[in-house]
Amino acid sequence: MDRAKARELATALVDQMTLEEMAEQLRYDAPAIERLGVNEYNWWSEGLHGVARAGCATVFPQAIGMAASFDDELIKEEADVISTEARAKYNAYTAEGDRDIYKGLTLWSPNINIFRDPRWGRGHETLGEDPYLTSRLGVAFVKGLQGDGEVRKIGACAKHFAVHSGPEALRHYFDAKSDMKDMWETYLPAFETLVLEGDVESVMGAYNRTNGEPCCANTYLMEDVLRKEWEFEGHFVSDCWAVKDFHENHKVTATSEESAALALKKGCDLNCGCTYRSILAAYDQGLIDKEDIRKAAINLFTTRYLLGEFEENEYDKIPYEVVECKEHLDIARKAAEKSVVMLKNDGVLPLKLANVNTIGVIGPNADSRKALMGNYHGTASRYTTVLEGIQDFVGDDARVLYSLGSHLFLDKEEPLAKEDDRIAEAVIVAKHSGVVVLCLGLDETLEGEEGDTGNSYASGDKNDLMLPKCQQRLLDAVLAVGKPVVVCMMAGSAIDMSVAQDKADAILHCWYPGAQGGKTVADILFGKVSPSGKLPLTFYKNDDLNNMPGFEDYAMKGRTYRYFEGKPLYPFGYGLTYADVKLEAASCDASYTKLAEKIDAGLDAADSAKEKYEVMMESEATVTVKLSNSSSIDAEEVIQVYAKVDSTNETTNGKLAAYKRVAIKAGETKEVAIPVANKAWLVVDESGKRVTGDAKATIIVSLNGVNKCEVNNNGANMITMEI
Repeated sequence: MDRAKARELATALVDQMTLEEMAEQLRYDAPAIERLGVNEYNWWSEGLHGVARAGCATVFPQAIGMAASFDDELIKEEADVISTEARAKYNAYTAEGDRDIYKGLTLWSPNINIFRDPRWGRGHETLGEDPYLTSRLGVAFVKGLQGDGEVRKIGACAKHFAVHSGPEALRHYFDAKSDMKDMWETYLPAFETLVLEGDVESVMGAYNRTNGEPCCANTYLMEDVLRKEWEFEGHFVSDCWAVKDFHENHKVTATSEESAALALKKGCDLNCGCTYRSILAAYDQGLIDKEDIRKAAINLFTTRYLLGEFEENEYDKIPYEVVECKEHLDIARKAAEKSVVMLKNDGVLPLKLANVNTIGVIGPNADSRKALMGNYHGTASRYTTVLEGIQDFVGDDARVLYSLGSHLFLDKEEPLAKEDDRIAEAVIVAKHSGVVVLCLGLDETLEGEEGDTGNSYASGDKNDLMLPKCQQRLLDAVLAVGKPVVVCMMAGSAIDMSVAQDKADAILHCWYPGAQGGKTVADILFGKVSPSGKLPLTFYKNDDLNNMPGFEDYAMKGRTYRYFEGKPLYPFGYGLTYADVKLEAASCDASYTKLAEKIDAGLDAADSAKEKYEVMMESEATVTVKLSNSSSIDAEEVIQVYAKVDSTNETTNGKLAAYKRVAIKAGETKEVAIPVANKAWLVVDESGKRVTGDAKATIIVSLNGVNKCEVNNNGANMITMEI
């Protein structure tokens, strides 16, 4: 069903409703209208990395782990699984008359905010710090969710529109100030892609204000950009209880009626929260008219028709048995394998059972289910922790010793004990082991959403980039034993691993790898799988925070790989494999002058934002890369292409322009052609306009990012050329 037909049907249905019935449909928990055959519908469902909060589901790696794969097709495949399971659960639940929260067909995912500051607690819900990577992975996720059938398989949601990435503690009254350059270079591109290319069904506003106006009633964002420039035809939803913040915290209105009226008139169709219960009172006070209410209701019912709610459709027969089926679990395992990033290896990995009789597994995340999950997760029927994964892998071929080592963040495990009451055991285990796997990090109780999990840090954010002090002491104690140590870091954000980088033998960053993540980690530790993930964000040293803008400052200068002028601990795009893969040569088939002329002509001829976007996403240039694997190990690598246009408007270090994940067998040499979108050759000026640069541009082809770092100067795996 196309949108025009769905809107026609929605209009006919809404026009049969009373004003009171229309108003009630603008709440996230919309009631039934029995006389019109309208069932109750709860719009609030989650699907960030699996169907969430609705019982059993396949649990994929947290979103930041998905991003580490740099694999569009895999992301789309994961999203297709999520939408299939969401449909299956919806079919089964509605057959039982259960239409409760988290059981609908509108998944409020993906989170495409930019992870601009490493302290932000919700960063692990995002697809990283880069606008291009976020755009490409985000649109793949949306297409996987929504499908290509006669009706939408699922209604996806791009959130949180638009300038939003902490601090969590301030979000209900904070004003995020952004100039037009940062807006169009960093904060808007992913939303633009999901609207213009992904045809995303809904957009969710953020809690905070942007440049003075609340994001859920923002003239520039909602009216000028989203509806007028991008011609968005889906529905707009508030973040939960964000409209209530208008009068309680932002103080831009005085009453709930004024808040409801302001949001509705600016284009917020659906209220997650309670404030739209005041819509009829706002109508009585003359703050809104019937057409404001009717317009929003039509937008919402257009979505419901597009989802096939009022007629039989191809997805009605998806059986419940697909939930957590073997095929879906296999995809989750593949996703976890491609997400793990190896940051260091002095030769200890992969572990060889023939050389190791006893393995010590230590740390608060070694046997933790929470460390597998991230937040906004479903419930798996089976979990495999890292400890269990190692035990299962080695079987009777080696002894596995275990110690908790420390609490996740408290100074002791037992209330009546002295500080560090588990460190002695950890030292004993290390002394009796041939190799130690030390599992450190965080979980959703330490980084996440404000008020969501009762975390012990700054409302979900991190105060710094250090591990909790109890884990720092554990790391020092285990390293002091002198045995080979592999650090498995399980966290959704940048952690300062300087001590481990200096003294440990290997480091794997495992993110929150999903329900069966422990099996994947074991497979990588023992060489069944070669690690292939790349960092979708910069890993800084803690002292680097001193040279960054404040957390509350939304200016991008000094932030992320594009603007950071120091040497990070590990750069964006960094990640090692067990194979010896090298870039042998690279070339480009275009000159910048001719590219710029063609792009300028195309943009001048375009009549709409969509046409301009299509010009930008066309490819007039191809980079051809020769890659070799001189080792005896099959591997996958991610070729990264960065562009730096000769212009005062260009970012400090250039920007990601294209990437391609490539499988390369042992001893193989291959050539790979990578198209580069025209957008790579544009820069954003101070007014927010995209323009071409001067007479030349530099292309950087790399396997490990563009920022020189403390652990690798990237010289062997970087080729620079001028066009």
